[in-house]
Amino acid sequence: MVTAGDFKKGVTFEMDGSVYVVVEFQHVKPGKGAAFVRTKIRNVMTGAVTETTFSPNEKFPLAHIDTKEMQYLYSDGDLYYFMDLESYEQIPLEYEKVEEALKYLKENDNATIRFFKGEPFEVKAPNFVALKVTQTEPGFKGDTATGANKPCTVETEATIMVPLFVNEGDTIRVDTRTGEYMERV
Repeated sequence: MVTAGDFKKGVTFEMDGSVYVVVEFQHVKPGKGAAFVRTKIRNVMTGAVTETTFSPNEKFPLAHIDTKEMQYLYSDGDLYYFMDLESYEQIPLEYEKVEEALKYLKENDNATIRFFKGEPFEVKAPNFVALKVTQTEPGFKGDTATGANKPCTVETEATIMVPLFVNEGDTIRVDTRTGEYMERV
């Protein structure tokens, strides 16, 4: 059990039959009246974020979230298949669950999948990935005065802003948490 007064960013708990993770929290002690905890919580299954206030002594059961490293195998139209690296069991996931990670995942790349009671709800790409640039405009000599960026498309069809010196065929490292260019590889 966890009390609302012990909420911290990242704490997962069950409430009203759903699982929530604390995104933001603030302990408020007004001059008049009782203290309370103002929070932003995200439903881990649907992704919906809500703002809620709690009394600091309200209690909730902690939710146990399992995390597994799995390999992205292939896409079959609507479903995306991932393989457990220990048991070699394959699980199909819908586009909604893999949408964010898919921008940075190629076939045979590893991803982190989070489960609640055996049900997968989130897929995360590795923090840094190396991707090949498939399309970008050429940079011209003399365009570098302000450290300008240009859009490029990588092999996973994601669009990333890169410096002017990056050309088609280059391999770049991307931070998947922010979607930003890091360096040429």
